[in-house]
Amino acid sequence: MKEGHIVTVADNFFTGRKRNIAHWIGHHNFELIHHDIVEPLLIEVDQIYHLASPASPPHYMYNPIKTLKTNTLGTLNMLGLAKRVRAKLLLASTSEVYGDPEEHPQNEEYWGHVNPIGPRSCYDEGKRVAESMCYAYAKQENVEVRVARIFNTYGPRMHMNDGRVVSNFILQSLQGDDVTVFGSGKQTRSFQYISDLIDGLISLMNSNVSVPVNLGNPDEYTILEFAKMVTKMTNSSSRITHHATIQDDPQQRKPDINRAKKFFNWVPKIHVTEGLNKTIAYFRDELRKQELWPVTSL
Repeated sequence: MKEGHIVTVADNFFTGRKRNIAHWIGHHNFELIHHDIVEPLLIEVDQIYHLASPASPPHYMYNPIKTLKTNTLGTLNMLGLAKRVRAKLLLASTSEVYGDPEEHPQNEEYWGHVNPIGPRSCYDEGKRVAESMCYAYAKQENVEVRVARIFNTYGPRMHMNDGRVVSNFILQSLQGDDVTVFGSGKQTRSFQYISDLIDGLISLMNSNVSVPVNLGNPDEYTILEFAKMVTKMTNSSSRITHHATIQDDPQQRKPDINRAKKFFNWVPKIHVTEGLNKTIAYFRDELRKQELWPVTSL
């Protein structure tokens, strides 16, 4: 919008919050539509960032049928809109299309190792079908598509109860609760800061790259290392406790980002400690607002 673009946001607020975009309401280049994309949307646009879908396991497993509908019917509706108005569509896909990978790191040529009927399948397979739909529309209807396979992302404005590892560890550490690690903690993850992802999505949209592209930070940490990092950065006295392993939990996650580097010169800029400091500060402020954490203990 600062560059002069007119932005229309369509959201059903299943997991999102209006307060996250409250600072844009009233801007002459901004419009908000309360809409669920499982129903057709009739607007005129040049570019479509299809970001819809719950993304954390507790949210997408809460209503797996809804998750599947968003990623199938919703994607069909967005592709239909792109076809009608001749818009370019970017699909926010996920590293979960790789499942519990047998190749490390994961590059875009890897087909994945996914349980098609497990508890995570509504999201994993929903995104895999969404990618297939994009390329079917590209081939049959000449719709211009972009596919971003997004790895773990974090930052300010995350929901306090997002349910993923970053928000869980920060919230537990700030509140003095046990920091819960599922399994041994030897499983790995890679964490990218939100501003890096946004830069990557915009660069991909405006590139000529039609094949899938990984967007993530290749710095890799074990979950146990990450838990210790968060407790240290929050000056927390929380204990780290281990719980039963979650079914189909990926054991390794690290993006190969050579394709993004090669085609549109994208690399993440924010180191995890810098990003965590900003995110911890946001969570502190949120807890203060909710009166869940006394200001005097800061």
